[in-house]
Amino acid sequence: MARYSNKKSNSFKSKIKILLILILLCSITLIIKIKYTENKENKIQREISQLLNTIEIPEEDITNEKTERQLKIEKLQESNKDIIGWIEIVGTNINYPVLQGEDNDYYLNHEYSHKKISSGSIFLDKDYNFNIPSANLLIYGHRNKEGLMFEDLIKYKKEDYYNDHKQIRFTTKNQDMTFEIIAAFNSKVYYQNETNVFRYYNFVNTNSQKEYEDYINNCKNASLYDTGKTAIYGEKLLTLSTCDYSQKNGRFAVVAKEVK
Repeated sequence: MARYSNKKSNSFKSKIKILLILILLCSITLIIKIKYTENKENKIQREISQLLNTIEIPEEDITNEKTERQLKIEKLQESNKDIIGWIEIVGTNINYPVLQGEDNDYYLNHEYSHKKISSGSIFLDKDYNFNIPSANLLIYGHRNKEGLMFEDLIKYKKEDYYNDHKQIRFTTKNQDMTFEIIAAFNSKVYYQNETNVFRYYNFVNTNSQKEYEDYINNCKNASLYDTGKTAIYGEKLLTLSTCDYSQKNGRFAVVAKEVK
């Protein structure tokens, strides 16, 4: 009876050991797969950031009305009309095409050639209307631990970083614009029942001067430091938004105004 019990116990231990080995192998395989996917996506994002450099524009086509970069945007739109511009902050890794979809979901996990990718694209809020035009270019982007996409945006939490990177360039087929940063702040996505909170992500169009000025005042009050800059009604705004993992549903935003 004792021998039978020992055999049964040893058999059970062997099965447990095999099961643990299988779990370990599956875990290792999953980690390798995740790492492979991450490396593949990072390679794609690095290539996307160089898209503008791959386009050649004949020198005779460049005029005072159309810069070389504007003409390159037009070329990019031949492959996808949703490419509405290019954003660059010199001295950072933020150097990407900006897309605009019919909703704010598609480009969360698709790149410019419509391939599915977890890091998605840099994209403009669906409500921005170039025909008006709207008051605020609200642009979203994921973060990436390899320093890609909007990861460098988080560095604006430090005033020294802002001092070294004060301007943002945004180019469309019709305009080649420069913006100067006026505020950088932590925020979050608030629940519907939360009141007296600043939902910066709801501001794209403005119905009045008061609404515009309230937005600017809220941005300045929330800013982590005083940039000494502000905006007046009528000046075009640019707001860059990304996730902030320091709090639940956290967001981080950088707001800038156009300078002529």
